[in-house]
Amino acid sequence: MASTEGCSLALSFIEDAPSAVDLSALVDTYSTLLFRIANSVLRSRTEAEDVVQDVFIRVLEHRLSLPMVRDMRVWLIRIAWNLALDRKRRKRPAQLDETFAESLASATMPADTAMEEAQRFRSVLREIERLPKAERHVLLLSAIEELGTTEIAAVLRRSESAVRALLSRARARLRERLEERPQPKEGGKAR
Repeated sequence: MASTEGCSLALSFIEDAPSAVDLSALVDTYSTLLFRIANSVLRSRTEAEDVVQDVFIRVLEHRLSLPMVRDMRVWLIRIAWNLALDRKRRKRPAQLDETFAESLASATMPADTAMEEAQRFRSVLREIERLPKAERHVLLLSAIEELGTTEIAAVLRRSESAVRALLSRARARLRERLEERPQPKEGGKAR
């Protein structure tokens, strides 16, 4: 979960500022979701935490206009998504973070099973990265907090039918690519 200490300090600093929105409640309610969104794009815990803090800095900057925001969840997700994409674009392409795939595997599994699971996650993540950008984006948003078509459309500023089509193509393409990959032999490594 993202650290909210920095946000709490900033929130207490503007406690006396006029606002109809409870900023502390926003941090409590949305920080975990925003962290997962940023982490899915950046695959770095520290970078994702920085994005969450940046989101709430933006909230602080726009605190007087917050009552006019129609859907706070979608607005916050859009900010986190765009900030994460901006950070990713600024970094030179690198291999996937091994610890990200390992963090997806269950800590309650035996070590050998967790390693195999992490390897499967790495394969899936590599294939997701190979998807066309629009398909990759809808697939990631769909998988996080199971955002619905309407929310994804609002975040990406696309029509719902376009989101459904992109999601369908992304899933089909990903399934096809994963089925083409060599499957591990029983008791051994991949062929």
